Amino acid sequence: MKIIKQSGQVVDFNIQKLKHSLLKSGASIETVEKVLAQIESQLYEGISTRKIYKLAFSLLKKSAKSHAARYNLRTAIQQLGPAGFYFEKFIAELFSSEGYSSKTNLFLNGKCISHEIDVVIKKDELISIIECKFHNTNDKVTDVKVPMYILSRFNDLKSQKHSIFSNNDEVSKCIIVTNNRFTSDAIAFGTCSGLQLLSWDYPAENCLRKKVDRNGLYPITCLTTISSAEKSKLLELGLILVSHLIKMPDLLSKIGISQKRSVNILKEATELCNYI
Repeated sequence: MKIIKQSGQVVDFNIQKLKHSLLKSGASIETVEKVLAQIESQLYEGISTRKIYKLAFSLLKKSAKSHAARYNLRTAIQQLGPAGFYFEKFIAELFSSEGYSSKTNLFLNGKCISHEIDVVIKKDELISIIECKFHNTNDKVTDVKVPMYILSRFNDLKSQKHSIFSNNDEVSKCIIVTNNRFTSDAIAFGTCSGLQLLSWDYPAENCLRKKVDRNGLYPITCLTTISSAEKSKLLELGLILVSHLIKMPDLLSKIGISQKRSVNILKEATELCNYI
């Protein structure tokens, strides 16, 4: 059976690939088999991957909302837009959880010009700049022009002294992060140039998806028990992570959510974060 990807490409339907993605949600094999059976009964020639995803998400949500939330991770990260401001905050939180100090949205003077930097991190006296390439759809990729451009900015900055964490800081490393994928040329150029790349699926054993699961750093947009408008309100209050909501449950009443709904939201949040 042929299905249509978001990019418009027509490919064969791969049930094993779908099964693998469902199992990564934390759902049991029994639940996954039931979901797959229901999906197969509703497939038709030329169905879009987006419709298959929506159907799988809906069926998982009936089983356990936390499973649906985890299955929804990639889409949830894409909702940290529209311009990627919250994605930059999310990436700062990700590195902070790994023992880094972090700052966001800084202007640093290079040898030639001033540069706006998305995130700066520090650990063991080593300071790195992070450039975030945010996409709000699956079909966008980060090509080789991006690391080529960012390398020139990094070279302009690394020879200078900066006031970031102290008054005499030097930038010695550059990281490029995207919530989608890099092209093979982008990876080859970045590796050859000494840049560190992090994407949804690269590097394989320490990619963005695995970092999020390993550290339990699910964005608030993962939750299925709150609306898009409510998620936006929480983001505006500076709440990026589900784990932070568990520590600050009063924010739910602050945005007008009832006590009864708050109980269900916090239940989903706790189950999601307890996955690790």
